[in-house]
Order: sequence, then C-alpha cells, then structure tokens
Amino acid sequence: MPTSDDILAALRHVQEPELHKDLVSLNMVRDIVVDGGNVRFTLILTTPACPLKDKIKEEATQAVSRVPGVESVQINLSAEVAKANRLQDHQLLPPGIKNIIAVASGKGGVGKSTTAVNLAVSLQRAGATIGILDADIYGPNIPMMMGIREDRPSVNEAQHLIPMVGHGVKVMSIGFLVDPGKPVIWRGPMLHGIVRQFLSNVDWGALDYLIVDLPPGTGDAVLSLVQTVPLSGAVIVTTPQRIALSDVRRSIAMFQEVRVPILGIVENMSGLDCPHCRQNIELFDGHGGKLLSQEFDVPLLARVPFDPAVGRGGDEGVPVSLSSQASPQALAFKKAAEWVAARISVLQAGAGQPLIEIG
Repeated sequence: MPTSDDILAALRHVQEPELHKDLVSLNMVRDIVVDGGNVRFTLILTTPACPLKDKIKEEATQAVSRVPGVESVQINLSAEVAKANRLQDHQLLPPGIKNIIAVASGKGGVGKSTTAVNLAVSLQRAGATIGILDADIYGPNIPMMMGIREDRPSVNEAQHLIPMVGHGVKVMSIGFLVDPGKPVIWRGPMLHGIVRQFLSNVDWGALDYLIVDLPPGTGDAVLSLVQTVPLSGAVIVTTPQRIALSDVRRSIAMFQEVRVPILGIVENMSGLDCPHCRQNIELFDGHGGKLLSQEFDVPLLARVPFDPAVGRGGDEGVPVSLSSQASPQALAFKKAAEWVAARISVLQAGAGQPLIEIG
C-alpha cells in the first residue's frame, strides 16, 4: 500500500509553473490521507485566482496516480494569500490588508473605474476577500458602479468607518460623505488627509486585495497615495489609440520613479465584434496596449472588446463580470484579474515574470 511519504516523493516532481519550485518545497501540500489505494490531500495555492490551478491540479493528479498501489486521487484546492513584504508592520495600514493594488491611467475616459470594479468582482468570484477604495476624489463613481445606494457609512465603537458592501466587495468612497452633485474642491493637504483617513480609519477587516481606483493623471491625490502607501503594484489602463499613450507613459514613469511594480496593462475598448456582420471592427488606430507592453517590458494582461453592455453595467450597478459572465468582456477581465493575482504572487516570491499569454 502507498504511504504519505510515497505521495510526497511523487509531488516533489511537480513544479509550480510560475514559482519554479516543487509543490512540497513550497509547502503547498497539506493534509495527506491514504486510505488503502485511495489518496486525498489539499493543495494550498498562493491565490484563489490562480490562472494555472487546473494545470497544477492535473499534473499533481498524474504524479500521484503513478505511485504503485494508488487507485484514486482526490485533490482539494485552497489558497493562502501572502501579505506583501512592503505592508509588513506598516503603521498607517490596518493589519488585515495583505495587498494593495492601484488601478491608474494617464487620462480620463479610458475605462479605469470600469476596470477597477470588474477586477474586484472577478477576484471576489474566485474566492478572494476584496475591498475597493475610491480615491478618485473629484469623480467618485465607484458607489454607483457597484450598485450601492445608501447615503452614509456607519461608524463602529472605535470610531472607524464601516465600508459599504456591493456584490460581496467592501467599498469606501468620498461619494458616501459628500452631498450628491456637490463639487469636491480640495487640494494638497486635504487630499493627502482624506487618503490617509480612508486607509487608517476604515474598518476594512481582513482583505486579500484592496483595489484603489486612482484619479487620472499624476496629480496630488495620486502622489499622496503612492508616497504614503507601500503598493503591491499598479495596473495601467489604456485604449488602443496612440493619443492615449503619451499620458499613459507619464503615469507609468511616475510609478517607476517611486519604485511601484507595474503589474500589467489592460487595453480597454479594444475593437468591436459587430453583431450583424460578425467581423471585428477596430474602433481606433494603433495598438496602444501592445506598444506600451513592449516599450516598458510589462505584461499585457487583457484586451477588452468594446460593448455597450459594459457601460450599462456601470450605470445599473452590476459590472459586466457579473451580469454577463460568459461574454468576451467578462472573460477578458477575469483573465486580467487572475494574472494580476499571479503577478503579485510571483513578485512576492522573487520568481520573475508570470507566464502570461494573451489571445
């Protein structure tokens, strides 16, 4: 009959494809039970959104099945998201936040907030605990896009704000604290202060990933965040046309200047699949995402096709990743979310670039 040692020996020959170490050395194998010829155990992934989890499970199954005496293999997948080294013992941040991801763009109108909410709900659907901080002080659209209609957040006994919740995601925004339609006319110290308050005086609880929707450009609010908070990385949103690239380049250069890793680029409004002729129509000249990816040597995470349903999802408060899960747009956001999570795991382990493939 096989033993637990036999199972471990077999799994030492299975590598985690991004971290380039075997499953046993990475302490990913837990709770082995051998009942005659029946084997079951748990694989602990570095993120519940792991894009290669099916590949890992299949290779582990094949390796254990080759052990003499094994008749069946049952693998349970679980995940433990590591806390970013940058966030360890940080005085400003609540201890439950493991990773902070900025979603940024060089200019407005490219779908930055749309990308932020769809990344959030995609990660939440994968099993991660997620929060969104709406740091776009002058255009706080996240509450509407997440379907949250309440006026004001409540306060706990420690006088910390309790985030609103939309689609299982915790949300905090200046939009909850100012009168609808009233302009926010703030600069410098006031912006810096509200960003700090939203990080340190909000009861975020335990979060695998806190996604921060930044305002466009490289102004006060953006600089306040990147200079105050040790970000795990940034996702850059662009559209295909070349006119968007000069602004996006400045945004990338800013993150590089302050040594924030660029997790990748999302190219939004990347062509239109015509419902009548079934042909793909390029709405803009240029291949912005691909050019930026090559220029800065960062991954192109996804190319999201244009569809009016994406805009409707934002207006109605149900992101397309929930309302139309099998659509090309939802699948592109899902893929981007998985590779963002994978990229963070790889950076944490110091293992180089993830194996990203864009179709």
